[in-house]
Amino acid sequence: MSYRFVVNGDQVDVEVPGMRRLLDVLREDLGLTGTKEGCGEGECGACSVLLDGAVVDSCLVPICQVDGTNVRTVEGLGARAQLNDLQAAFLQTGGAQCGICTPGMLMAAEAHLAAGGSSNDEAIREAIAGNLCRCTGYTKIVEAIALAAEQRRAAHDPA
Repeated sequence: MSYRFVVNGDQVDVEVPGMRRLLDVLREDLGLTGTKEGCGEGECGACSVLLDGAVVDSCLVPICQVDGTNVRTVEGLGARAQLNDLQAAFLQTGGAQCGICTPGMLMAAEAHLAAGGSSNDEAIREAIAGNLCRCTGYTKIVEAIALAAEQRRAAHDPA
């Protein structure tokens, strides 16, 4: 079967079996290896992407459900030469450690911020609750997301 959808602003067509995982299509067929496989069971969030703006575990989504949608991966956040504000905040605060969870954390955080999410610790922890990190105590990750939230708020409400 052939499936057409948008990835990071570019329309793509893939000819794959309908039950092929979105994760595999992204990594193997489209070469977007930023999305990581952690558990393959939807438990860790390492493979989180945005599907029409909602956070999903790409290891659980069959490609047949992606036809006609808009997918955003970590590669769609910024560019090598220009990190976006959230990526820069992770770098500044030390929010990234080994890097396995980082792409999924960034995507969950981006969904939180895009929805107008606050810099409140509790709200941030709720937003990233589906993403596990085995290297940190989440403190630096939460600090990074809070920093990006404050920067976005300041950019939209210059006083």
